[in-house]
Amino acid sequence: MPFDGITTFSVVQELRDKLIHGKINKIYQPESDEILLNINNRGNKYSLLISANNNNPRIHLTEHTKNNPLAPPMFCMLLRKNIQNSTILEVNQLGLDRIVEIRLRTKNELGDTVTKRLVVEIMGRHSNITLINEPEEVIVDSIKRVGKNISTFREVLPGRVYKTPPQDKNEPIGVNREQFFSLLHGYGQNKTLYKFIIDTFIGVSPPLSHEICHRAKINSDKPLSELTDENEDSLYSVFSDLYSHLEDHLQSLMYTNENKSKVYDFSAIDYTYYELYHKTDYPSISSLLEEYYYLRDSLSRIQNRSSSMVQMLNNKLERDYHKLDKQIKEFQDAEDAEIYRKYGELITSQIYLLKGGQKSAVLSDYYTGEEIEIPLSVQLSPSENAQKYFKKYNKGKRAKEYLKEQMSITKEEIYYLESQIDNIRKCTEIEEFNEIKEDLIENGYLKAQGRKKSNKKESTISQPMKYIYEGVEIYVGKNNKQNEYLTTKFAAKTDLWLHVKDMPGSHVIVKKNADKVDDKLLYTAALLAAYYSKGKESSNIPIDYTAVKYVKKPKGAKTGMVIYTDQKTLYVTPKEDEVLKIDRVD
Repeated sequence: MPFDGITTFSVVQELRDKLIHGKINKIYQPESDEILLNINNRGNKYSLLISANNNNPRIHLTEHTKNNPLAPPMFCMLLRKNIQNSTILEVNQLGLDRIVEIRLRTKNELGDTVTKRLVVEIMGRHSNITLINEPEEVIVDSIKRVGKNISTFREVLPGRVYKTPPQDKNEPIGVNREQFFSLLHGYGQNKTLYKFIIDTFIGVSPPLSHEICHRAKINSDKPLSELTDENEDSLYSVFSDLYSHLEDHLQSLMYTNENKSKVYDFSAIDYTYYELYHKTDYPSISSLLEEYYYLRDSLSRIQNRSSSMVQMLNNKLERDYHKLDKQIKEFQDAEDAEIYRKYGELITSQIYLLKGGQKSAVLSDYYTGEEIEIPLSVQLSPSENAQKYFKKYNKGKRAKEYLKEQMSITKEEIYYLESQIDNIRKCTEIEEFNEIKEDLIENGYLKAQGRKKSNKKESTISQPMKYIYEGVEIYVGKNNKQNEYLTTKFAAKTDLWLHVKDMPGSHVIVKKNADKVDDKLLYTAALLAAYYSKGKESSNIPIDYTAVKYVKKPKGAKTGMVIYTDQKTLYVTPKEDEVLKIDRVD
């Protein structure tokens, strides 16, 4: 998921359009490696985020705000002194490299007009933000100082002359056919085409290299020695078309799974080889980048927070599975107690054939007409032996009734725990995760940490997923609170309700009279119910459907737990490519 040269190119085009002649009026440093510039231009207000974070370096406009430290860091104070109230003259990219230069006009301490340059290097752990005096090219300071102990070639320290990062690759823009083939034939012929593109040209990320090969209809792992003349012509044609008309190819796309619980990549051009991923088009490169990093950060935080919770739920599940196995065995033993009633009845009816002190008796079983041997206690009389068997039978009968109730409780808890694990899997927002956590606290599975239980109102419940199929709205819950809200508060009594049979999954509501849902719409809703269930990876999943009026929440049941009647069942196999074709409204 790299911030490559083409993404940088797209960002620079947007910044040129919106920030040139703008005035920097506020400067903040919310993180040790990140600055935020507030800019006014032609009556519009913009916030420019510049990050030199090792893992997520980037530059783009943002609408999100962050808390700032009470005491501004030194680099923030230096920027305020040098470029606050400055005017943006130019925004440039160094070739097609991941280096952005912002030229600024400001006044020095003597009131003289001077120009400075803010250089943003987006290069993984080598990323940096450096302020430079022009025309001397002397470094004022950088957000990360680089001394000789880090780099002997290029120090980035106050007072040093600024040098651009060393680069031994070629600019892809302007490469003609002869130059391209010279580079191709001069590269190691045993190496792959994918490596040739990455190693030879500036600003090419691994996904972009794969995309160029895919457009040329060549396997990216193919050795150069196996390329045909036709392959080489196709490769140059694709490469030349992309870089000769780069602005015409620009888009702002993010690739995720259908519910955005997994973020695969973003790009500033269309990656055609991501055809199976859910693709979202954004109005600008900045809005794409903001959403991408926000989603990735949210999913990372959810994963970090949920790992211990999922482990806890799995531990409880394992105990419940063992408990249920034990209860089933004990229930089967109690079922066997029926023989004791028979023994008691046979002894009583044929007591005249028995004598005291017998170890066993062979009596006629009038149920089957055959003889049966019954063990007896020599210390007891025939009548006492009969009473002993009746007592054992009654004890087994009571145990059976108790175990039946306990098995029901255990099964209900297993269902609840499995549903919460499935809900965590579907989380895409911290708010949704917090709702699951709150539900677990309310049901005694987690302890509240120094806070009272949340009294969230209906209106603050996170939003379920919404789909449109042939003009009909279909809603899918992602956790127990959403499920309960959809079924008991949101849906009309005549709407269609669907749920996977006998396993955890989402409540699905079709906003149409249940009697008027045609087969295609029913299949589409059932497909969603199967896809957002524990059985997602299975085939021929049974989906129950009925009108909402037949769905009820039992008194005392946990959040999202319901019973239903008058249902019908159909079977579907969830296929991600089919789900991706359903129009989802974000």
